[in-house]
Formats: sequence, structure tokens, C-alpha cells
Amino acid sequence: MESSASAGRVASAVLDPRRWLALALLCGAFFMVLLDATITIVALPSIGAGLRFSEQGLQWVLSAYALTFGGLLLLGGRAADLLGRRRVFMAGVVFFTAASLLCGLAWSPAALLAARVVQGAGAATMTPTALSIISTTFTEGAERNKALGIWGALGGIGAAAAWLMLLMSLILCVLFILVIRRREAL
Repeated sequence: MESSASAGRVASAVLDPRRWLALALLCGAFFMVLLDATITIVALPSIGAGLRFSEQGLQWVLSAYALTFGGLLLLGGRAADLLGRRRVFMAGVVFFTAASLLCGLAWSPAALLAARVVQGAGAATMTPTALSIISTTFTEGAERNKALGIWGALGGIGAAAAWLMLLMSLILCVLFILVIRRREAL
């Protein structure tokens, strides 16, 4: 009986063209999770100066997110199994987004660290749930492999994007300086 139910889900997944849109949304969420983890490294000097963090306290901006994220991954996946993938994924997105807003509006080091903990919890809920949704939405074989490859590639791009943005801004600054110096020489 259960095999016919899973066969029905597989057949509906094959016929549902919205699964690729779902993949795009899930990849976007994973991109945000990894981008947020790395872009904070680039912003640490500004965060430290703006909120008057001590050098020892500044490391907790990264650690609050990373420890919460890593520590709650299994719980996020299990919650998706028990409460429903879509519901848990949406809750993770809401927590992650609200915490991101609070991080941007943080008025003190404690407020930023608390928001980073909530952000890590949202990310820990979104990531395993997104992977589970991809695994159940796409049929086993080439289609699922393609979807998982896209998901992983966008995660890698998200992890590298902060460093690429920093590198691009440095290159643009050097170009601007060269152009200004050349204009002054004319």
C-alpha cells in the first residue's frame, strides 16, 4: 500500500513543472545561509567599530551563528519529519529573515549576538529541510542528481560570494584610483 502512495508522489513530481521553481527558491535560501556565514567575516571591522565590540567579543559574531547552526541541524531535520517539510522550511525562512533584519538594526553587541543565534537557528531549520524537499520532489536518478548538483553549486557560490564581492570592490577602487591619477596627469 505504501509503495503505491510513494509511486503516486513520484508520478506527480514528474508531472509538476513547478518543482524547478521550488528548486530555485530552495537554492536561493541555501545561498543566503552560506553567504551570511561568510559575508560577516568581511563586515567584522565595521561591526566592531559601529557597536564598540572588544576584540575578544567580536569573534562571537561568527561563533553565535556557527554554533547554533551546526548544533541545531539535526533538530531542524527531525522537526521537518515530524511537523511537515514545507511548514518547517517556511518557519526557518521567517526566523532567518527576521533575525537578519534585527542584525542590521542591532543597537548593542548583546542585541547583535542574540539576533545571530536566532539567525543560526533559522538557517539550521532551512538547510536540512530544503535538502529533504529536494530529495522528495525530484525522482531518483539523473533528475535528482541534477537538482542536488545545482543546490550544492549555489551553496558554494554563496560561500565564496562575500570574498568575490570584497575582491571586486578592491579591484574597482584600484581602477578608480588609476583613472583619477591618469586624469590628473593630463
